[in-house]
Amino acid sequence: MQIKAENLRKEYNGRLIFKNINLEIGDRTCIAVTGINGSGKTTLIRILANLVSPTMGKITYQSKGAEISKEKIHQYCSLVSPYLELYQDLTARENLWFLGKLKKVEKLDSKIDRLMNRFGLKGREDEAVKNYSSGMKQRLKYVFALISDPEILFVDEPRSNLDDHGIRTVYEVLEEQKKNKILIMATNEKEDLKYADRIVRIDG
Repeated sequence: MQIKAENLRKEYNGRLIFKNINLEIGDRTCIAVTGINGSGKTTLIRILANLVSPTMGKITYQSKGAEISKEKIHQYCSLVSPYLELYQDLTARENLWFLGKLKKVEKLDSKIDRLMNRFGLKGREDEAVKNYSSGMKQRLKYVFALISDPEILFVDEPRSNLDDHGIRTVYEVLEEQKKNKILIMATNEKEDLKYADRIVRIDG
């Protein structure tokens, strides 16, 4: 996989968020986006994940040398973020089944069991998400993101709402992701930045 961003610029209501962002990201790479609050870290992550359009600039995605259309890139990537909302009235399993079927995940039941256990949520699969604590919801978001074995994993604020055990599990996941695939995260935490091969600083 490869992502190439050329001359990205983003404005909101006439206010410049950032400009002149150029990136080339390939497999076995971790990019960390950092900067002061309000500098546009989350916005850049959302643009790279094709959730928000840049005001100017171009992003191309390739797999094995062939370009992937923006309409299909969601089959290759996943996002973990504090602002990501799951279906609160559905159970964790129902949420995961919905996404798994959408992304055509094979052996879905076994993947759900394995990931729920890994993130300390075993036994809570059939409980409505609205009954989860904030920390449990955040761990579930990682399960949600990893269920499709994404080629590109976007993580905004990796440690958000997590206890020490949850943070250790997340760091294991970050290490695994960057070994063979692409990891792109937005963070200001020094511990998170240790996983980065390249740090992109946005001044805002």
